[in-house]
Amino acid sequence: MRNELEDRWEDLGQFIREQRQLGRMSLRKLSEVAGISNPYLSQIERGLRKPSAEILQQIAKALRISAETLYVRAGILEERAGGDDVPMAVLVDPFLTEDQKQTLLKVYRSFVRENGFGEGEPGGEAPVAG
Repeated sequence: MRNELEDRWEDLGQFIREQRQLGRMSLRKLSEVAGISNPYLSQIERGLRKPSAEILQQIAKALRISAETLYVRAGILEERAGGDDVPMAVLVDPFLTEDQKQTLLKVYRSFVRENGFGEGEPGGEAPVAG
């Protein structure tokens, strides 16, 4: 039985494929421009791999779309209306490891919830990573 996470990766992969095709770019060309291997990109497009925030950023840049669009589709960020983007700043910081980024985001989310914002809270307009 498929779970929600598997569906999310498949949807993300389909979205990347659609964006690549709309941009009239071959899989090989996108992998070259994004700086990732052709087989790895193919696996991402088929929903078989979970790309890191850095890989999604490279793909977004190559497709000339917002990295946040891919982060939201991947479940790394929740859609939100405006405001400062602390999670995005953390995710794109080149000086942090993936583990450090995830740890910072967990701390940030806990503070946002503690202050009465976030999922299901009144006034939940604050940016919250997923």
